[in-house]
Amino acid sequence: MGISVLISVYSGANPAHLRIALDSIVGQTLLPDEIVLMQDGPLTPEQEEVVAGYGESPCVVDLSVDEDAASIASRRDRVLASGSPVSPQLVIGRFAQNVQLGRALAAGVALCRNPYIARMDADDIAVPDRLAKELAFMEAHPDVSVLGGAIEEFDGDVTKGTKTIPGGDDLRSYAKFRCPVNHMTVMMRRADILAAGNYHHFPGLEDYELWSRVLAQGFVLDNIPDVLVRARCDSGFYDRRGGDDYGRRYLALRRMQREWGLLNPAEYLQACAATAAMVYAPRSLRKAFYKILRRRG
Repeated sequence: MGISVLISVYSGANPAHLRIALDSIVGQTLLPDEIVLMQDGPLTPEQEEVVAGYGESPCVVDLSVDEDAASIASRRDRVLASGSPVSPQLVIGRFAQNVQLGRALAAGVALCRNPYIARMDADDIAVPDRLAKELAFMEAHPDVSVLGGAIEEFDGDVTKGTKTIPGGDDLRSYAKFRCPVNHMTVMMRRADILAAGNYHHFPGLEDYELWSRVLAQGFVLDNIPDVLVRARCDSGFYDRRGGDDYGRRYLALRRMQREWGLLNPAEYLQACAATAAMVYAPRSLRKAFYKILRRRG
């Protein structure tokens, strides 16, 4: 069963970090069948140089934001049928303008041609046996649509700790209040993600919104306790999880979770209160909250 690794990159990404992330994928003990790299708007010359090192003749598909999954897959097939030399490992989905992460990933899922899709961020580091462990689990558990694992968070040379999320029966309870998988560790079944509606444009919460829909539609999520990815966690992490815009989207997601039946009335009120307290707290207090949550798992 084939694996596509899905990565989205935009002009603000650090080229050195992008190179390390790609190296960690091509250095896997189990190599993927392809890397699908979504270029979310024009890249810098330094980023273009990095990408050029991973495929002399990549399959490049130019995209527009209003295309559906079938149109994107058809466009890719036409590129492949054109007779252009194609690297077996690198497919590039290219947007002329920045469309943001949810839209880029939705197009990326459509571009992927393998049954399994492994998500990867452009600045993180996959451990060498990540794909092998995830594929073995998914093959042994055909009922699981989305699998995540633990991350080791670091900033520069400093390791900040490990974030492990429960699996099995405890995951659904956890998902009522917090995102149930570490996004950058996920391996998912492409067909199930498309059936659930794919990624939506939901800035800052693209993954939690998708996993909530996946759970609401009866698909199964799970986690393994192994560290699968070393994830960069700089000071900007806490800034991105606060403010009015982020708070409004988060509370909107809580309403959707209630409508989808994931939260009962009491859980909805509890989740809204916890979300508001976290998002609208001063940055220093928000940072302390996250550290406590990390320790408690």
